[in-house]
Amino acid sequence: MRVREITNQKHPFIYEDELATKARAIIRDFALRILPVVDENKKVLGTVSRGNVMIISSSVSPIRVKGIMANPKHIAAIDDEATSTVKEMIKLDEWYVPVVSSHQDRIYMGVLGLENFIEASIKTNSERLAKPVSEIMSKNVEACSPEDEVDNIWRLMQTKSFAGLPVIKKDKLVGMVTQKDLLESGAMLPTFESAKGRFRASSKISSIMKTPVIAVEPSAKVSEVAKIMISKNIGRIPVKNEKNRLVGIVDREDVARLLVK
Repeated sequence: MRVREITNQKHPFIYEDELATKARAIIRDFALRILPVVDENKKVLGTVSRGNVMIISSSVSPIRVKGIMANPKHIAAIDDEATSTVKEMIKLDEWYVPVVSSHQDRIYMGVLGLENFIEASIKTNSERLAKPVSEIMSKNVEACSPEDEVDNIWRLMQTKSFAGLPVIKKDKLVGMVTQKDLLESGAMLPTFESAKGRFRASSKISSIMKTPVIAVEPSAKVSEVAKIMISKNIGRIPVKNEKNRLVGIVDREDVARLLVK
């Protein structure tokens, strides 16, 4: 399987001199995790992620895209072998990479996400995905509370590069909060610099977290989790026991790692 076969060629991009606030709006409105940045010839220069745009605190910021973009850790060419590319993505902890026409000219062709590889592999690797999720889940899970202030969780996500956190109340799994939720709500704007430039009270996680939680039990098959991730477009799924207590979490990288072993 080649990268061209599973690349999302309709994935949006943005030019380096456009406003960073436009990048934030595109990422928010299209529920993207990365937005490739190109020059006037559509040559890939970098990427903007949800984490990058979360630093923009004002809706009228003059910052340009090139001021917040990052260098991609990996760029795939359409003729690269897909499994080798995914192995490199896992090694670098990258869920998405820009795809170019060749490594020489780097003309933008689309984006390859781990979910594209997982979706293509569900039918052909059903035997590997028959394992219980307990075998691939992470057990040491950081979580937050409904009463935590959004500002503090925003900073935690920035500091530790978390894309989402389970929400726990009285030892029970009650919700999930992600960078996407923060961007959609607008609540991630720091209290000291809101869109109007005035101080405002910080929101609580309870006001933006997603409920009810999409979760599975440890005995669920990885194939079931993979299908939920694809159909619901979610990156991670909490694992709970019969008492609704959080016992782990499984993400797309865990599934993809199983597929390329």
